[in-house]
Formats: sequence, C-alpha cells, structure tokens
Amino acid sequence: MTHVVTESCIRCRYTDCVDVCPVDCFREGPNMLIIDPDECIDCAVCIPECPVEAIYAEEDVPAGQEKFIEINAELTKIWPSITRSKEALPDADEWADVKDKLKHLQR
Repeated sequence: MTHVVTESCIRCRYTDCVDVCPVDCFREGPNMLIIDPDECIDCAVCIPECPVEAIYAEEDVPAGQEKFIEINAELTKIWPSITRSKEALPDADEWADVKDKLKHLQR
C-alpha cells in the first residue's frame, strides 16, 4: 500500500510533508508534489503535515480523485526527488481551497 498526493496540492506545492518522510519518497513537479509508490513505506506521517489535506492512503483516496493514483505512479518516473522543504508557490494560499484543479497540473 502507498500514499497518494491528490488534486489539492496543485498550484500550492506546500512541502511540509517532505521533512517528515523517513524514506524521501516525494517527487517535485512544476506546481505540485507526488509520492513515489515504490518508495513509500505507508508510515502516514506525511498526512497530518499537509495544510491542504492532499495526501491520502491509497485505499482512502476520495471519490473522483482515483486518477491521482496513476498520476503519482506516472510522474514519479520523470520528476526529481525532493528531500527538504521549500517555500510554497507564491500564490499557494490563493489556490488552497480551489476545486477542480487538474487542468492546471503542469507535467
């Protein structure tokens, strides 16, 4: 089992979760993070760290967000590892509560 970063992270890219990950399974894209499903050890320490509640255990991914299981697996092959927190995107707070952000995902 793995954890999955979902749509809430798009255009925010808060990295609070990165510092607590014991295995460095996060990958950084232009405007969101994802979790490498082959590296994740299912420890769940990242879940409470996400300010936009974007991280779920695979079996708990909300209805309509299931496509992010595949997106995380796909993008982990091309996005680099991130092992330290960084500043969120400049307008992250403005995007935090926006819904239907998939069209804004930059690959």
